[in-house]
Amino acid sequence: MIELKQLRKSIGDQAILEDISLTIAAGSFFGIIGPNGSGKTTLIGLIAGIDQPDSGSFLLNGRPIAAYSRKERARFLAVLPQEGLQADGFTVREVLEMGRFPYQSWFGGEAVESSSLIERIMDRLSIRHLAERLVEHLSGGERQRVALGKTMVQEPKVLLLDEPTAFLDIGYQIQLMDYIKEWQAESGLTVIAVLHDLNLAAQYCEKLLLLHEGRIACVGEPKDLMNAELITRVYGTRPIVLAHPQSGIPQIL
Repeated sequence: MIELKQLRKSIGDQAILEDISLTIAAGSFFGIIGPNGSGKTTLIGLIAGIDQPDSGSFLLNGRPIAAYSRKERARFLAVLPQEGLQADGFTVREVLEMGRFPYQSWFGGEAVESSSLIERIMDRLSIRHLAERLVEHLSGGERQRVALGKTMVQEPKVLLLDEPTAFLDIGYQIQLMDYIKEWQAESGLTVIAVLHDLNLAAQYCEKLLLLHEGRIACVGEPKDLMNAELITRVYGTRPIVLAHPQSGIPQIL
């Protein structure tokens, strides 16, 4: 579904990404990891169409991303950013209703009534009791669940995550990632996630891309990337790698 060919991006004379080429299969859970400054957020911004590469191409379903109108793109791609929800002054229900924008006419109407979809998603994320509460009165975990609900209402085929657990405690991190994993498995959603926590990335992602100084250091399954030599070379610290006692997936200490 997603194909990147020799993407390059720079700011001034500073190269941020160099020669990024990879294919992400439809319906997969794909993770992007790497040290601070390695180009992770820049790459997710290029995939989202927020920014444009200096050279190279990005194909979505065989079409250049630039060939999609804004609304067409929004029907394909949804973004859950690390800073969460910026919607003060709106209720939870109103925020979820914003997720239907790509399907609305110029007059704000839809061909298909969506209130039942919104109700189901509020139940699924256990936020129905927050429906009439203003977003600024929510906790960090609640805000991130509402932000996820907005992307679910959008019914995208691709979900982009930019460190969505960055400001959450461990309980909310697992809860959020479980919600996303269940949604991905049930609907065939393609998930592309920038994750700072290597153990979280290994547990939830089927394949990982490791960036180092703007270049691809490795692409493969968690077992291919979570090895002491590679982590030492890229992150500058030598970990202990152990198998998770339940899943067997490599985890680092």
